[in-house]
Amino acid sequence: MENQPVGAEPSNPGDSLTLSDYLHLCGLADENDLPAPPPTAPPRQPKPKQVTAATAAASAASDPALEQVPETAPIRYTVRIRELPADERPRERLLHYGADALSTSELLAILLRTGTEQRSATGLAEHLLTEFHGIRGVAGATIHELAQIHGIGPAKAAQIKAAIEFGRRLVAASPEERPKIRSPRDIYDLLAPALRDEKREHFVAVLMDTKGGVLRTRTVSVGDLSSSLVHPREVFAEAIRYSAASIIVVHNHPSGDPSPSPEDAAVTRRLVEAGELLGIEVLDHIVLGDGRWVSLKEKGLM
Repeated sequence: MENQPVGAEPSNPGDSLTLSDYLHLCGLADENDLPAPPPTAPPRQPKPKQVTAATAAASAASDPALEQVPETAPIRYTVRIRELPADERPRERLLHYGADALSTSELLAILLRTGTEQRSATGLAEHLLTEFHGIRGVAGATIHELAQIHGIGPAKAAQIKAAIEFGRRLVAASPEERPKIRSPRDIYDLLAPALRDEKREHFVAVLMDTKGGVLRTRTVSVGDLSSSLVHPREVFAEAIRYSAASIIVVHNHPSGDPSPSPEDAAVTRRLVEAGELLGIEVLDHIVLGDGRWVSLKEKGLM
């Protein structure tokens, strides 16, 4: 066994003493004379992992919990019709209470059937009525104008126009085979539903038999009323074909004011003269406005 230095404790294999440790053990070292311990390096911070589409897909595949997280649904501020109680849905209300119990927007919603992500069918109907300032605005709009509204499109626009035209024809229909014309009011009731929402002037000839019954109505021209558009040949061609005894000519003013213009009076005089030559009397020329009408015969303009 080898000799150990005096005052030193036996060392175990693998132990090693520095000079500062040895002097400290012997009581010979001053703390101020001890060398400073070597600086230690700061601990390493782990680098943040970069998440890519591939790693995200791999994480979702490895973690079943991630697959069960639902996507956030779009925010809606309206209630779908199918979410309403049964007695508040337009179709069910119509079946239970009748069509006359429904509002205009509810009737329109039944025609539309579906809405959009943001609006129910009823909400879309209300939006449509607002955009066109009511039912008359919707009735007067073209298919193209209706289709521009989000959620309508050409198919629904065509459905709306078909329903409006059906209603117009129903209003114009009469239980009698041949409606009788006794006054300008009868002409208004016959043609106003079809003409009052038109945005252009429509010139119509009403062909009549010897008893004042309506044989046929025919649109002669569409556009500004003038002698170039309203020619006697076009007006009387159908009258001759159907052996009409007399005619009444009618046109609308899109402005809503039925006051006759000088052009209206000039066209009327020309038609009266042609009728006298053909033996077909022109009984009257009536101008239709918004809820009103004017008879040129009553005004002494023919």
